[in-house]
Amino acid sequence: MTGQETEKTTLGQALAAELKFEAISTRKMLERVPEAKFDWSPHEKSMTLRQLATHVAEISNWTKPTLTQDELDFATSDFNPTIVNTAKELVELFDKSVAESVELLEEIFDEDMMKTWCLRKGDEKIYEQPKFAIVRSMVLNHLYHHRGQLSVYLRLLDMPLSPVYGPTADEQKF
Repeated sequence: MTGQETEKTTLGQALAAELKFEAISTRKMLERVPEAKFDWSPHEKSMTLRQLATHVAEISNWTKPTLTQDELDFATSDFNPTIVNTAKELVELFDKSVAESVELLEEIFDEDMMKTWCLRKGDEKIYEQPKFAIVRSMVLNHLYHHRGQLSVYLRLLDMPLSPVYGPTADEQKF
């Protein structure tokens, strides 16, 4: 050892870095959502474009109850999805959601990330995992899943797709 200690990256900091990286392409996709088509849906069983895009914009908000509570009970939860009326509001919601989540993730200790978190509906336990695993699956993976759905909606609406992990047929700039 050289006498200089290096600071280790925490689990939360690693997830925050991932969220910041993924937010770049997600934001670009949300910027392309045409508000004139907010009420469009590809199928009667599908969410509208507004519902899906808003869901993508606010999924990272789930970081807060995951990190600041030990459980979420659907039976007593008062969650109501945000209603956006403009594309600008959609992007602002996303930016705020990501910024708040990144701040929480960057400050949490590893010991707290390993504490158990439970999703329940009254007496029924839906699942229980360490908070780290919940952020990974219920927040980040969930965000990527719905971002993929949003890209299909945009393609069906003939909107040019922005790159996510590489060039799209619409943008070959790499």
